[in-house]
Amino acid sequence: MAEKLKIIPLGGLDEIGKNITVLEYGRDMIVVDCGVGFPDEDMYGVDLVIPDFSYLVQNAKKLRGMFITHGHEDHIGSIPYCMQQVNCPIHATAMTCGLVKLKLEEHRLSDAVRLVTHKPGDVVKAGCFSVEFIHVNHSIADAVAFAIHTPVGTVVMTGDFKIDPTAKDGMIDMTRLGQLGNEGVLALLCDSTNVERPGYTPSENIVAESLDRQFKNCNQRIIVTTFASNMHRIQAVLATAHRYGRKVAVTGRSMENMLKVAQDLGYIKVPAGTIVDIAATKSLPKNKVVIVSTGSQGENMSALYRMAFSTHKQIDITADDRIIISASAIPGNEKAVSRIINELYRKGADVVYEKSEGLHVSGHACQGELQIIHALTRPRFFIPVHGEQRHLQIHGKLAQQMGTPAKNICIAEIGTVIELGKKSMKVNGSVPAGKVFVDGTGVGDVGSVVLRDRKHLAQDGMIVVCVNLSSQDGGIISGPDIITRGFIYVKESEELMEELRTVAMEAIERCARKRVRDWTAIKTAIKNDLSGYLFKTTKRNPMILPVIMEI
Repeated sequence: MAEKLKIIPLGGLDEIGKNITVLEYGRDMIVVDCGVGFPDEDMYGVDLVIPDFSYLVQNAKKLRGMFITHGHEDHIGSIPYCMQQVNCPIHATAMTCGLVKLKLEEHRLSDAVRLVTHKPGDVVKAGCFSVEFIHVNHSIADAVAFAIHTPVGTVVMTGDFKIDPTAKDGMIDMTRLGQLGNEGVLALLCDSTNVERPGYTPSENIVAESLDRQFKNCNQRIIVTTFASNMHRIQAVLATAHRYGRKVAVTGRSMENMLKVAQDLGYIKVPAGTIVDIAATKSLPKNKVVIVSTGSQGENMSALYRMAFSTHKQIDITADDRIIISASAIPGNEKAVSRIINELYRKGADVVYEKSEGLHVSGHACQGELQIIHALTRPRFFIPVHGEQRHLQIHGKLAQQMGTPAKNICIAEIGTVIELGKKSMKVNGSVPAGKVFVDGTGVGDVGSVVLRDRKHLAQDGMIVVCVNLSSQDGGIISGPDIITRGFIYVKESEELMEELRTVAMEAIERCARKRVRDWTAIKTAIKNDLSGYLFKTTKRNPMILPVIMEI
């Protein structure tokens, strides 16, 4: 039988973020993107969510390279964790390589991993694959799509994109996408993030005009927060500040790092004398200062958060400040962003945010742009990616409207193996895939059992029962002592504590009468009796941990 091309999404389906896709043919394999996801509210203590790299580790000898569409965290954030387990060349554009290099340096991997810089139009040979870089528009510079030429046909992967005819770095290369469509596209894997929105995504120029209106005739200090990666937006802030004779200071580590990379690579032009150190702004009139800050998503350690809650070392928010939030909240971050906005209002600041002033435009294509990409590429098969289940389903219906038969559309899940021939597509099993949790420096040591325990502790608290038993007859020497955390306030519940002590004692004495000497059995008896009593009297179910010492 002829070999089939396998497309295996290891992330980015039924979720926003954690994008990573494997393409495999015979003895060759490449990976497109390697991003992180961010924890849900019930993932207590988890810092990051990364893909399960088991399949890559099992097939490390086949791996010919990793190709990155752009430098957002949901596409590059997992690279250091992956490179600690497998090693291959990473291919990306200059801006993306600069950001990946920073990540590798943080994890002390920069000398171990080979970064290869390319520009749109380049074609890279990787085993039996030829990967072509195609310029697209997005909310970060140097974003690309890929046309991956394989032995069974061409696969187009759009990455994150939109169509912006007025983009500073030039419009998306629709000519090349149209040529690929004429040559024949076997499969299209297309961004589904904004598929629910009709029409077209507005141009970044709209934001520049809005910024100008906010700066004009403003006598306050201006603080702008936006995504650190959106260099076009930051360029607009710098140009507007210069036009109105203001100095610009930058605060927040990710913003400082991003600006340095963009300047070094020539992706951002800073008007002479515009940028000053944050400490120098104290000696300038407030109406001559602009501060560009991190914190558009309400992150606890961000510069804007520290300003709002008066823990920033150099900046105090007052009624003389205008705060411009030039970003929309990522789903799940709405509460954190609202909390900061409320705190800024409490300090008397003038707060301007996207809902009322049009200070943000998306970096993702809406329905009209997606229809254009489908019309240009005319794929035989379609696999929607980068979205939750509703996004993937809606994108599948849009593809049908554009002429792709329903039987040629695959709504997949992570780990699904999609096999493609020149004229066939089928799902053939699955590979290990899922979520691996990063907690501090620990990777993968927090699993579903640990998360379940953390959730239990957060919801109902904990009771520890400590008792000393005789090694001779199993009788009680001292205790049981009851310690609680997160369950009740002990000083106000002394009667309940005494009742718990009695229940625990009765359970231990019952075991002693039955000559039960197995500690596990005694602990189980204590847990069962206490759990039943507590639920009956309080309708609560705290975690119960018996601790037995034998003397």
